[in-house]
Amino acid sequence: MRFTYAEAMTDPSYYLPLARAAEDAGYASFSVADSLIYPKESDTSYPYTETGDRGFLEDKAFIETFTLIAAMGAVTERIRFTPFVLKLPVRPPVLVAKQAMSIAALTGDRLGLGVGLSPWPEDFAVMGVPWERRGRRMDEAIDVLRGLGTGEYFEYHGEFFDIPAIKLNPARPVPILVGGHSEPALRRAVVRGDGWMHAGGGDDLDALLARIDAIRRAEGKAGGPFEVHVISTDAYTPDGVKRLEDKGVTDVIVGFRNPYQKGPDTEPLEKKVEHLERFAETVIAKAN
Repeated sequence: MRFTYAEAMTDPSYYLPLARAAEDAGYASFSVADSLIYPKESDTSYPYTETGDRGFLEDKAFIETFTLIAAMGAVTERIRFTPFVLKLPVRPPVLVAKQAMSIAALTGDRLGLGVGLSPWPEDFAVMGVPWERRGRRMDEAIDVLRGLGTGEYFEYHGEFFDIPAIKLNPARPVPILVGGHSEPALRRAVVRGDGWMHAGGGDDLDALLARIDAIRRAEGKAGGPFEVHVISTDAYTPDGVKRLEDKGVTDVIVGFRNPYQKGPDTEPLEKKVEHLERFAETVIAKAN
């Protein structure tokens, strides 16, 4: 079992020392949140909390995802970085491919590119991208990432993207981890991705895992390599980790404060390091 440390919406000066501390403590990955803007007015609700309230995001610092990963990658040697998740359809896929493969080249391939659909229509509006058919747009964007990752000349002619024969350098295949709980998201993770990222919340994890397995069997992909990243209370005890492992989970995402709390994060850096080190001693060391 691999363990991912999750910290977001905190003091930006904390990230680099936290990345070093998590690596030293034995975590395999550091998850990096993605957020573009916070609208003054919105009727949109957040899909992964019981109330749908998105107020916890207001006035929280969000460093641009690839910028933060590059900075943390420069001060670490082994830990992997997994965006959780990059809002792919609102971004030009050629630019995302260039950013992702540059990060991979600079960090020794320590990037697992978590991608998903933004739940905010406002993200699409301010980026000049239609909200309609966003799922199909994401499918095409993943296809473009895959094609450009080969390092060969690649062209693409789809509904949304029309790209002449081009190549990128540096180029390398970057693992794509698809987030989301809907049927299209689960199918996209299996058919187009290298793994799935669970978003937490109230959805039944066992049912989602069973559906992933069923889609993999139907697509002839059962038994092949596939990453399954989950958020679960079972991850906080060695016995619980074993239960998750028996269900096919490969990576668990753990954090030590409530990220949905409104207002600034007042927890000191020293306390955050203490939490992640204690978990490493009491769970990671015993589970592995």
